[in-house]
Amino acid sequence: MINDIKTDAQTRMGKTIDALKHDLTRLRTGRASTALVDNIKVSYYGSDMPLNQVASVALGDSRSIIITPFEKSLVATIEKALMASDIGITPTTAGTVIRLNMPPLTEERRRELAKHVGHDGENAKIAIRNIRRDALQQIKDLGKDKQITEDDERKADEEIQKITDRFVKEVDAVVKHKEEELLSV
Repeated sequence: MINDIKTDAQTRMGKTIDALKHDLTRLRTGRASTALVDNIKVSYYGSDMPLNQVASVALGDSRSIIITPFEKSLVATIEKALMASDIGITPTTAGTVIRLNMPPLTEERRRELAKHVGHDGENAKIAIRNIRRDALQQIKDLGKDKQITEDDERKADEEIQKITDRFVKEVDAVVKHKEEELLSV
C-alpha cells in the first residue's frame, strides 16, 4: 500500500516536471523553435485546427520559422491567425511561404521572461507540494485505520519528503537552465 502511494506520488511529480519543461519550450529565447507556434489555431472550413495540421512548420535557420500551408487558400488565414496570436512576431509572406523572423530580444525583455520562468517554476513547486500533501494524507489515513504501524507511517513520511525534495531540486535545475538560456546573448 505504501509503495503504491509513493509510486503514484513520484509519477505525478514527474508529470509536473514534464509539464513545466513543455511550458518553457514555448518561451521565445531569441532562437527559433517550432514549439512557439504549437498552440496556434487556424480557422479551416468552419473549425479551428492546430497550425501543424494545416501547414508544414520547419526551421529555416536559428532565427526563422518557415510555414508552408498545404493549400494555397490558407495563406491569408494562417497569416491572420499568427497576427492575432500572442507570439509578438509579424509574419512575412512570399507567395505560399510564410516566414517568421525572430528579432533579437532586448535586455529588458530577457529579464521579464526570466521572471516569468521563475514564476512557472514556483507554480511547479506548489504542484509538487500539493502532491506531497495528498500522499501524506493517504498515509495518515492508513495509520488511522490501523492498516500500518506508527513506525511505518513515520518512515513513509520521511521517504515522501525525500522524493519531494528531489523533484523540487529538479524544478530548480530546469528553471536555472532556462534562465541562463534566456539571459545569454
